[in-house]
Amino acid sequence: MGEFLYGTSSWSEKSWEGVFYPERLPPGEYLTHYAGAFRTVEADVTYYRTPARRMVEGWERKTPEGFVLSAKFPRAIVHGGEEATPDPTKVLVPDAVWPETEAFLEAMRGLGGKRGPLVLQFPYFNKTVFPGPGPFVERLAGFLERLPKDFRYGVEVRNRTWIAAPLLEVLRAHRAALVLVDIAYMPHPAELAEKVEVVTTDFVYARLIGDRKAIDAKTKTFDKIVIDQRPRIERWAELVRALLPRVTSLFAYANNHYAGHAPSTIRELASLVNTPQ
Repeated sequence: MGEFLYGTSSWSEKSWEGVFYPERLPPGEYLTHYAGAFRTVEADVTYYRTPARRMVEGWERKTPEGFVLSAKFPRAIVHGGEEATPDPTKVLVPDAVWPETEAFLEAMRGLGGKRGPLVLQFPYFNKTVFPGPGPFVERLAGFLERLPKDFRYGVEVRNRTWIAAPLLEVLRAHRAALVLVDIAYMPHPAELAEKVEVVTTDFVYARLIGDRKAIDAKTKTFDKIVIDQRPRIERWAELVRALLPRVTSLFAYANNHYAGHAPSTIRELASLVNTPQ
């Protein structure tokens, strides 16, 4: 039976004060407090910039033994820059992104034994970026081949029709996980698992992201649940229980935009997974 590690996507939410964090807790102490409640977290901040090595080493010092910190590859690598539209001349192109890739990996080594999977979170690609899955999968294969083997990697694709044999074969060949993502315009991972084999390596990586527009229409703070996602979370729990015996570990992270308050969301999932059937 694999180990079930669950937490939230980021720990820096100010509106968690008074609900998850004590009132007036200094932000510099958030991660230490967080690590007393959950054994893992996903660093969202790394998507926006490569962190300094000393920052990552600080994360390591603030967390206990056995804690696991996962992180996203920087946007410059998976999106190709800061523009709204991804740049096809840069996405995963070694000449354009390898210096930043090396800098990111070197920084993340500062976590030592607390290193979790590193996620390539790709945006939706229209035909002006990649005319179809073939060119993307070919470029991804070359990029994964160059990555050092002392990290674990996850790949999140947001073109639903691209999750098919060619992509899955590349992930298996490079022992990378297909990231199972619950987001507005993608099929629920439980539905996806009925159509394809979603396990591509010895761990599973799951992300409960939700519908940003729907949450933002209801709240500007993230201190409580504002959308009942119980039916979707129940489907998640069933899927997690089915996958755990097949892997060594399963990482699951909830975003505030899934239901309004990420700690409550992931605790609900964990409770369902851990309830005897």
